[in-house]
Amino acid sequence: MSYAYALARSALFRIGGGDAEAAHEWTLRRLSRLSPRVLGILRRRYATSAPVRAFGVDFPNPVGLAAGMDKNGLALPAWPALGFGFVEVGTVTAYAQPGNPRPRLFRLRESEAVINRMGFNNLGAAALAARLKELGPLPVPLGISLGKSKATPLGEAVADYHASYDLLREHASYVAVNVSSPNTPGLRSLQDREHLDALLEVLVGGPPVLVKIAPDLTEPAIAELLQVCVDRGAAGVIATNTTLSRDGLAAADSATAAEAGGLSGRPLTGRARDVVAFVCGETGGRLPVIGVGGILDPDDAARLFDAGASLVQLYTGFIYRGPALVRSVARTARSRSARAVGVR
Repeated sequence: MSYAYALARSALFRIGGGDAEAAHEWTLRRLSRLSPRVLGILRRRYATSAPVRAFGVDFPNPVGLAAGMDKNGLALPAWPALGFGFVEVGTVTAYAQPGNPRPRLFRLRESEAVINRMGFNNLGAAALAARLKELGPLPVPLGISLGKSKATPLGEAVADYHASYDLLREHASYVAVNVSSPNTPGLRSLQDREHLDALLEVLVGGPPVLVKIAPDLTEPAIAELLQVCVDRGAAGVIATNTTLSRDGLAAADSATAAEAGGLSGRPLTGRARDVVAFVCGETGGRLPVIGVGGILDPDDAARLFDAGASLVQLYTGFIYRGPALVRSVARTARSRSARAVGVR
């Protein structure tokens, strides 16, 4: 982490009296207002070429922004300028919804982690579709993460996802099916064979569809989910979402650790790597994997690539380390690719 970003982060963490969500909203507003000149300066500093192709899509580099950072696509031009090779917006739902009551986003600074119980707060699929139509194509692939509206009963989940899909499919380089957030009651049950099979039956057939899975699933449950993905023609897997576990936290964060919600960041590093390795081994490479969880330095990303990930995504690591992390991970990927070519 650069000294300049360390100072900026210190200031950001004080916004709103230390309210993490207030700082997040402040940052999105500023990023959404960057001029073309500033975006060009950032692009020259951070953009890194390390081309990769996965599930039929070409990526300028394999480092993406995870869903949750820019749910409504407010700052989309900024993310490629900060070096990201792809961007995933959402999670978006068919109906606009406010999410869970505040406070709902918490930093665990000693553990380099975050707990969130946002509850899919977003403006709805129609609003995102209008935003994407107005903005036009991005210079990098765009993933769109879909979730179930809280007001929709589980028995009507397929129709709910499909309503969002119909509105947004034309704008998506790929669609991520989020059935693994711990913050919408009952959502994780959609990872079960019967529910997931019904969901993929209606969603697969347009842009590539990837399923985002929870790190808390057992290996037999993951294996069953993967079989459904293969049988129904899903294009890949995103491993992983946030965890309900509180293992690996610093003692200084024990009070905050009691907050309900999904945990992300450094404590998830090892589990994310294990899940990626299991997915790749179980499918024999038939399902490309986007590895996400606990990437705070290039070595973390390298281990996910070694485990079989085709691409990686950042969220909490970006909060704690800034855009220099995007660049360093992309450069690591480029050097690894160059060495592989040299070996051949």
